[in-house]
Amino acid sequence: MSNHKLVIYIHGKGGDAKEAEHYKPLFKGYNVIGFDYEVQEPWKVKEKLLDFYNLYSKEYKSIIIIANSIGAFFTMNSLFDKKIDKALFISPIVNMENLIKNMMSIANVTENELCNKKEITTDFGETLSWEYLCYIRENPLIWNIPTYVLYGENDTFTSKDTMKEFIDKSGANLNVMKNGEHWFHTEEQMEYLDNWIKNIIMEF
Repeated sequence: MSNHKLVIYIHGKGGDAKEAEHYKPLFKGYNVIGFDYEVQEPWKVKEKLLDFYNLYSKEYKSIIIIANSIGAFFTMNSLFDKKIDKALFISPIVNMENLIKNMMSIANVTENELCNKKEITTDFGETLSWEYLCYIRENPLIWNIPTYVLYGENDTFTSKDTMKEFIDKSGANLNVMKNGEHWFHTEEQMEYLDNWIKNIIMEF
């Protein structure tokens, strides 16, 4: 087992570990498994993801992470100091504080309000949490693992400037899909995603 290679897939919000099945044909010679975090608070996800990583990392010589959207944020928050050969991030959330502040602005919620109420449910279905925002500020992301990023030109969750800032800081390789969205799901988008991965694998 020590020579085996592993891909861990970490889904986005509303997704699940079964999405890992899509990547199995692309990673021949690798075992591909998905991780279900089942909780939303980053400190709780970190605990679960570290347990998951520690369980499997002993058995494999090479580990690659594929993470989608908020799954990439959870990866960076949890596994920044772990042995990972490469990370492939699809539409990653790279600045959670910006995203939360944008949601607060849309919901007309001030920091004082959130601090006083601790949690506020918005009209668009998201629950804003003061504890979550404080955690983000107290645990800034540090990410130095060799990383490839696939980003949709029309991503509404992460601005081009925010992505550029992350790329400059982390040294990650950026691929931008023209007219791409945050959620890669159409036939054209999935074909682009698959070709992106195939080209990366050729570099291994």
